[in-house]
Amino acid sequence: MTTSSSRPPGVYRSRSSTTRRRVLTVAAGVALVLLGYLIGRLQGFGTPANGSAALPVPSVAASSAPVAPSSPAPEPSSAPPTTPAGLDAYAPLQAEAAAGQQGTQTEDTSDAGGGQDVGWIATGDWLRFDDVNFGDAPATQLIARVSSDSDDGGRMEIRIDTPSNPPVATLQVSDTGGWQDWQTATASVTPVTGLHTIFVTFTGNGDDEFVNVNYFSFGR
Repeated sequence: MTTSSSRPPGVYRSRSSTTRRRVLTVAAGVALVLLGYLIGRLQGFGTPANGSAALPVPSVAASSAPVAPSSPAPEPSSAPPTTPAGLDAYAPLQAEAAAGQQGTQTEDTSDAGGGQDVGWIATGDWLRFDDVNFGDAPATQLIARVSSDSDDGGRMEIRIDTPSNPPVATLQVSDTGGWQDWQTATASVTPVTGLHTIFVTFTGNGDDEFVNVNYFSFGR
């Protein structure tokens, strides 16, 4: 009996394995190509290492807020400047508080209220008081607290603005019984108003000191 020739099973298995290997090789090649393509695309978009897309950095000019124009300087006020009140001419002006002086010295006083007085006053000495305010109603009287142990006596004079102006008040000073024996003396004043510098000048009838002054003021 005649039988047809047939190939052994090992031949078929060998061909099938070869085919599968070829298919896998081709598929692996295609996968590598696709993977390379995808990696190239991702690198082209600048993907950072953590996988998030890089954000564009805004420019300073684009993000800066517009600068508001500066407001114009305020108009200067048309109101006149305010005049300072100054020292009240009708309140006691303490002699030791003078803004300037010539030839005098201060000392502790035994007069009522304590504090200091100005002494060792002789001819040519003076005291200066700045910004003394007489107001609108004129002053007509000088009131001074003085003491003296001089036999000669002298004059205490009030001059306005400069020591060379004629006096607006002249107070005659005589012996009160001692350098700390205080008396209140008065004199009339040529009417004065407004804000002034006051010079208190002294002229003795002799060459020695003739008066101490604690304070003075003006009256209407």
